[in-house]
Amino acid sequence: MEALLSSSATFRLRPQLPFSSSSKPPLSLSTFTKTSSPSPRKNSNPRLRVSASSSSKSATKTTVDSSTVPSQMKAWMYDEYGGVDVLKFSSDVTVPSVEDDQVLVKVVAAALNPVDFKRRLGKFQATDSALPTVPGYDVAGVVVKVGKKVTGLKVGDEVYGDISEKALDGPKQSGSLAEYTAVEEKLLALKPKNLDFVQAASLPLAIETAYEGLERAGFSEGKSILVLNGAGGVGSLVIQLAKQVFGASKVAATSSTSKLELLKSLGADLAIDYTKEDFEQLPDKYDVVYDAIGQGEKAAKVVKEGGSVVVLTGAVTPPGFRFVVTSTGSTLTKLNPYLESGKVKAVIDKNGPFPFDRVKEAFSYLETSRATGKVVVYPVSEEYILEKLGGK
Repeated sequence: MEALLSSSATFRLRPQLPFSSSSKPPLSLSTFTKTSSPSPRKNSNPRLRVSASSSSKSATKTTVDSSTVPSQMKAWMYDEYGGVDVLKFSSDVTVPSVEDDQVLVKVVAAALNPVDFKRRLGKFQATDSALPTVPGYDVAGVVVKVGKKVTGLKVGDEVYGDISEKALDGPKQSGSLAEYTAVEEKLLALKPKNLDFVQAASLPLAIETAYEGLERAGFSEGKSILVLNGAGGVGSLVIQLAKQVFGASKVAATSSTSKLELLKSLGADLAIDYTKEDFEQLPDKYDVVYDAIGQGEKAAKVVKEGGSVVVLTGAVTPPGFRFVVTSTGSTLTKLNPYLESGKVKAVIDKNGPFPFDRVKEAFSYLETSRATGKVVVYPVSEEYILEKLGGK
């Protein structure tokens, strides 16, 4: 993920995925008919290695005729909680309706987050939306329909965002692992001009979590920070935001041996190999420790008096605190200049992107906890990419 393909390079798309329509009655989000998942296929797309400095021809606007939006779509769904095998592919899921404050997005790329599989495992049942569920929070795609009260977006706009304002509190039943998803305008931002869809899809939930955590911790110019799991989806962005946006005086981060150079390339002044050193045994103390791995007790030992420990997972030890991010398009818009200038870069795992028919494989890989940066699913809507290529 640390190195990304220039989006100006030629896309080598696979032929249209050979999904066949089910003969069963059309699915809605209140009725679920199990269908078999497509057979695993070798990804003939090149492994995209994206960089924020790449020039993206896909950022040009294309008018989309909203009258061509179908009533049914392809999507991944589950109607019970459990392991990766509860995920089922269906070719006749009802396209979500669009409320007055929403837009309908034709999904080009989507990204997976740990919350996606934790939700699927049923860890948030008390506050989850009703089953069946189309999973997925992160999306990048094109607007194909707008609600009556939408004023800032129009058909043809290329956008990205986290489709659920609160990841754990009634997240959307119809997520981004589908050809279409309906999203409130306030949750989206225009896709940075220099990023392709893969890069853009990798960012929303992770960068919003990184940014809000730093703000809640009172991080500011001249302060120091230690990032635990600096090569992860959130950690890799905490390093960059702390340095480039907040003006950190010192950024330290932990990772395994093979990822130390990545940490340095992202702006870490000190890269700590957790397989060889215990960070709590080192002499330095920090104004903020951002724990993205679940080592709250150790983190509390290396924070300065009066400092803060941001805890994303695991036990919380004072002065640590946990929070649930509030996603908003305004945060993405605020950070777009840093993305467009290349000061902040998307980090995408080199084993991806995973094509739409390999979503189960993508989940299985994410759940190994070995991913570097983000795991992305692409292409979801191949027709749009082909249309763009044809228009070059």
